[in-house]
Amino acid sequence: MTGTPCPITVVGAGLAGCEAAWQAANCGAQVTLVEMKPARFSPAHHSLDFAELVCSNSLRAEGLTNAVGLLKEEMRRLDSLILACADATRVPAGGALAVDRAGFSRMVTEKLEAHPCITVERRELSDIPAGPCVVATGPLTDGAMAEAVVRACGGEAPLHFYDAAAPIVTAESLDFDKVYFAARYGKGGADYINCPMTKEEYDAFYDALLTAEPAEVHGFEKSDPHVFEGCMPVEVMAARGRDTLRFGPLKPVGLPDPRTGREPYAVVQLRHDDAAGGLYNLVGFQTHLRFPEQKRVFSMIPGLERAEFVRYGVMHRNTFLNAPGLLDRFYRLKSDPRVFFAGQMTGVEGYLESAASGLDAGLNCARQTMGLPLADFTEKTAIGALAHYISGADGKQFQPMNVNFGIIAPLEKRVKAKRARYEAVSARALETLDTIRAAW
Repeated sequence: MTGTPCPITVVGAGLAGCEAAWQAANCGAQVTLVEMKPARFSPAHHSLDFAELVCSNSLRAEGLTNAVGLLKEEMRRLDSLILACADATRVPAGGALAVDRAGFSRMVTEKLEAHPCITVERRELSDIPAGPCVVATGPLTDGAMAEAVVRACGGEAPLHFYDAAAPIVTAESLDFDKVYFAARYGKGGADYINCPMTKEEYDAFYDALLTAEPAEVHGFEKSDPHVFEGCMPVEVMAARGRDTLRFGPLKPVGLPDPRTGREPYAVVQLRHDDAAGGLYNLVGFQTHLRFPEQKRVFSMIPGLERAEFVRYGVMHRNTFLNAPGLLDRFYRLKSDPRVFFAGQMTGVEGYLESAASGLDAGLNCARQTMGLPLADFTEKTAIGALAHYISGADGKQFQPMNVNFGIIAPLEKRVKAKRARYEAVSARALETLDTIRAAW
């Protein structure tokens, strides 16, 4: 039996919170959207409007041969507020969807304020609301609300303040004529991909690394004394001496190259980043280099010359839940299913990914209060793959993730050509989504 949805509170009017409020309201729920601006601004925010884009105004690539393009199309088919406003305020940007920053945020705000089922309250909350709610307070959640989240998650420090993440590449983009699988000293399975370096290759890589241009430190991070604490960038480690990396993350000992029988001069190791083995991260390569510099320098590593980077290394202050231990595939708190989380604090990374998590959480929060089955978008869709990734990844090494084809369930039948494969994955995703919608 189904009924009228209960009132729902959404905390935070970033992209995730705005999408969550919109989706819940469109299900018929009475939604209270609580936003702390202008009572208090985070160090990254300045505008009074909702869905403020604090960095780039680009929502990245279009087209169904790109995972974020697929995510956009899925969200459009689910009547996404964020995509509707982005499409209406787009500016020329080649093959990407970029928006008029101020116009986009203003339109999102106006639509939410005009919705008959949404009440906006501009005040700061110090606790998680009673009753059904979506918490979307963002990666800079602090103070009393951060403490409330800790309590809700069991009081066992579920918030991770991460300083760094290593780049991630797709397995299919590696040159397997140059790399080999092996575990150090043969212990355990041969789970690591090893990229062997000669002395000449190492020296060229080392010199390029030392002269590469670092990324700008954002203003709201400059006063934070813990930004780089406990996690040294690979370029900083390298600056301590030419052989420092060879005795650290690039140590070749115990990793003989099966083609020569000898240990290389240095070895870069890549480790599984997903259960399917489609993604690998560069072990020990936390970095604060600019993204183009990462592409240039890390592509000098043998086997990575044509590597496809699905995420570049980042070093900045951020806050996110250790989601695999705390959230289910609907973004619900396992210990208290009335509470949903959304946005970057769940471990999704990026504007669109944050909005997609809000779409999923807001829709399902409303459906739950109505006694309806929750919408499981499955790992065959981009929206569902994100939810399954953050709830099912390795909790001991969990790091935020952008949408990419590596986390979407592989095709049942192998397609060798990349473009054709991505088109087939997207076609299956949209067919799956339409079937799920038709069953509501």
